[in-house]
Amino acid sequence: MKMKILSYALVLFTIISCSAQTEKLSLVPKKGKAVAVFASGCFWCTEHVFEAVVGVDEAVSGYTGGNVKNPTYEYVGSNRTGHAEAVAVFYDPKVVSYKELVAVFFASQDPTTPNQQGPDKGSSYRSIAFYKNPADKKIIEDKIKELSANKVFAAPIVTEVKPVVDFYEAESYHQDYVKNNPNQPYVKGVSIPRYNKFKKTYKGKLKPKS
Repeated sequence: MKMKILSYALVLFTIISCSAQTEKLSLVPKKGKAVAVFASGCFWCTEHVFEAVVGVDEAVSGYTGGNVKNPTYEYVGSNRTGHAEAVAVFYDPKVVSYKELVAVFFASQDPTTPNQQGPDKGSSYRSIAFYKNPADKKIIEDKIKELSANKVFAAPIVTEVKPVVDFYEAESYHQDYVKNNPNQPYVKGVSIPRYNKFKKTYKGKLKPKS
């Protein structure tokens, strides 16, 4: 009886999770612009970091890397869809390079913790750098080699390097979450400290009052 109840609950959860579907985000940038996709734990934190970088027009929180269409936050959080919380970073390549964004990606996280970033655990919080072409892939791999050779991190880097796939924009309340919810406990206890740690060590250009 207990197994039947659990099975029913799982089916019900799946139905509810899929009822409010998300939509696929176009990764085709405007003329003269570019887009990059990264996953490094909670997208609230990741979005806040990238939007502070000079040359970044917008970072959109969403889900990618999985095998389910139109996933929801709850469904992704169950760690059964294969997706990771991620951001699509729309930027001006004349101002900031993809190579620099890769540097931001690694400088703003701990890429040595499998399926975890800070207090968040599960495959949806894993570290992934997505590439669009062989040149992007080489930039990522070269950065990993550089960080490893210089022993920047105490443990081996476990960041996945994968081609860009469908990206689903997260629910509207997730967008600009840190900015819109500065007093939320997670934001105060995790997002802001993570950003401040990044800001202390990052050598690139950040926007004023970031």
